[in-house]
Amino acid sequence: MKNIEVCLTPALIDLYGVENKVVVVVDILRATSCMTTGLAHGVKSIIPVAGLEECRSLRNKGFIAAAERDGKMADGFDLGNSPFSYMDKSLVGKSVAMTTTNGTQAISKSGKAAEIIIGSFLNKTAVINYLLKQPNDILVLCAGWKGQVNLEDTLFAGALVEGMGKEFASENDSAMTAYTLYQAAKGDLSKFLSNSSHVCRLRKLNIIKDIEFCLQSDIYNIIPVLKKGELVKMEKNLESIAVK
Repeated sequence: MKNIEVCLTPALIDLYGVENKVVVVVDILRATSCMTTGLAHGVKSIIPVAGLEECRSLRNKGFIAAAERDGKMADGFDLGNSPFSYMDKSLVGKSVAMTTTNGTQAISKSGKAAEIIIGSFLNKTAVINYLLKQPNDILVLCAGWKGQVNLEDTLFAGALVEGMGKEFASENDSAMTAYTLYQAAKGDLSKFLSNSSHVCRLRKLNIIKDIEFCLQSDIYNIIPVLKKGELVKMEKNLESIAVK
């Protein structure tokens, strides 16, 4: 039987082999939600990079550049880390270089995986449908916050564990932890997360509508997948889902 494991923070990734696995990178608030939203709204590709200087270098080469640190847009860049900014029609057909505090760092640490895909509540069912059909073991990599565990990414990991049902086994307690938390939270994610660290951090920055948007399920039926260093829309046929 295939396995699903949950790595609660990239700081622990060395404890999990990524080779021959599909890695689902998760940064609910807000990087992977932005990536999913951008590709769903016509962005051609997103180039995730770990550092500000690399992102700035791509901007100097003519790419649109998005950079976020500590929840705020970094100075000297075109976009921050709000999913609403990725809905802009001017981005249709364009490639965006992107660096964030946590999400793009997690992607960079997953490079040896068989495949890297992007997960968010916004494309939850599409991700589950795909994972059920592919042949590899799964590692859900939660981006967390600066090496620490965060609640929203853990909840999404729990949603994936639930979605795998009896098709996948789990051998670590982090998957059980994520699943158990999600069972407690799924009736009202916003309420469950209301006092979580990153929600409080974003609230202090008056970033409220982003939180509400990113906690919605199944807005999009697409999956971003990393191909030759760029996130693009997966071309495989996905089962249709109800889109709000």
